[in-house]
Amino acid sequence: MFFRSKKKIKKEFDDRLVNLMKETKEDLQQAKIIEELMDDYDLGAIAQRKAAESIHFYLFKEARIRRVLMK
Repeated sequence: MFFRSKKKIKKEFDDRLVNLMKETKEDLQQAKIIEELMDDYDLGAIAQRKAAESIHFYLFKEARIRRVLMK
């Protein structure tokens, strides 16, 4: 456990990051659809979309810094 190779650990966390990015992308798309379908102006829906958007773009930026390739 203490002597794992760095490549194996990096790959494991990169896979987690990719999975998390996929989940947040789905959340962002759902929030956008909900906001488009709303008839009236709802601040809760807008805040939810913006929060999902900021989380997704933060993870995207982190993946770019780590040079993670999505397959």
